[in-house]
Amino acid sequence: MSQAIPQITVQELKRRIDAGDAPCVLDVREPWEHKIARIGGQLIPMNEIPQRLSELDREREIVVHCHHGIRSQRVAEFLQQSGFTRVSNLSGGIDAWSLQIDPTVPKY
Repeated sequence: MSQAIPQITVQELKRRIDAGDAPCVLDVREPWEHKIARIGGQLIPMNEIPQRLSELDREREIVVHCHHGIRSQRVAEFLQQSGFTRVSNLSGGIDAWSLQIDPTVPKY
C-alpha cells in the first residue's frame, strides 16, 4: 500500500535551495515547456520516466515538478511504487513558482 505523497510548497523549496539544502528537483514537463520556463533541476519528461529510472538517485530526496502539479503528482506516485522513499510533489508547480517566488520565470 502506497503512502500519500508529501507536498512541498514553492516557499519551502526556495528556502531550502537558498540554505544549501536543495533536494534533487525533477522536472517532468515536455522539452518545449522547459524551453519556455525553468527553475533548474533535471528534465525527464513524464512519459520517459519508466525507461530512465536509473538516472535518478534512490538515496537522494526528489522533488517532482511540472506546470501545475498534476503530472508531477502522478510521477511521484510512480516513483514511490518503484521503491523511491524520499519523494515529494511541488504544490502548484512552476506556475506557483512564477506567481509566488520569481516573476521573471515566464508563465504559459
